[in-house]
Amino acid sequence: MNNDVVTSLRNVVVSYREDVALRDISLEVKQGEMIGIAGPNGAGKTTLLTIINGLGQLVHGEACVLGHLMSAGQRGRDFRLSWRIAKLRKMIGYVPQGSAIDPRVPIRVKEAVMIGRYGRIGLGKRPKEMDWEIVNDLLKLVEIKHLADKPIGHLSGGEQQRVSIARALAQDPYILLLDEPTAFLDWRSRSEILQLIKQVHYQRQLTTLFVTHDPADTFDICDRVVLLKEGRLKALGSPKQVFSPENLRDVYGTTILEGNTSGISRNVDM
Repeated sequence: MNNDVVTSLRNVVVSYREDVALRDISLEVKQGEMIGIAGPNGAGKTTLLTIINGLGQLVHGEACVLGHLMSAGQRGRDFRLSWRIAKLRKMIGYVPQGSAIDPRVPIRVKEAVMIGRYGRIGLGKRPKEMDWEIVNDLLKLVEIKHLADKPIGHLSGGEQQRVSIARALAQDPYILLLDEPTAFLDWRSRSEILQLIKQVHYQRQLTTLFVTHDPADTFDICDRVVLLKEGRLKALGSPKQVFSPENLRDVYGTTILEGNTSGISRNVDM
């Protein structure tokens, strides 16, 4: 693997019982890249993130993430493997798909972000003043410092997503993974979150991969896009190259990108 390649997948196959989620996927991600992972429901997008995040079991092939090798046949109960995966996951920030949070949950915004620090602090240890300073800086970065003491369940969807991004950044990751970060957001929040992801990616010099169901999300911020269909790699390249009329018809059944009312560029020659 080249020194600037931080993630390398070779002929990866992943299945859940009879359902094959990924079929013979090979992919290299270089340090500092912003990669979009697109495709319809059931294409294998979240599974691809899961493998890069050190979770899931390969049926075939191998994945090397930040120098940590995972291959078919390894068992999750192997102590050495478990230790390596735990070490790897401290180097990866993960933002899961958004979900509604019960407003009765008493945890405050700054406490929710602090949860991300425990990968560095260690479970059972108390945060130090330095850790709270890091949390405060992250709240400023994602522009919700004024919400620090507000219960997280009282926030809007866009504000909750900012909390999730700050929490993922709190462990100082090398790689940032985001699973449908704009799902369920209104037009304005969606545009703002995409621009925040772009800002965070460049300011903190991360390698970023994010899943989206809408190709339009990728145009202004991604270096390359992985387009999946039924677990297979359909196309890989710049957004304009990947979302050709032919690929859009094949994968989505249409040549019109979703989100036509969004402010995201759609520079595809139809």
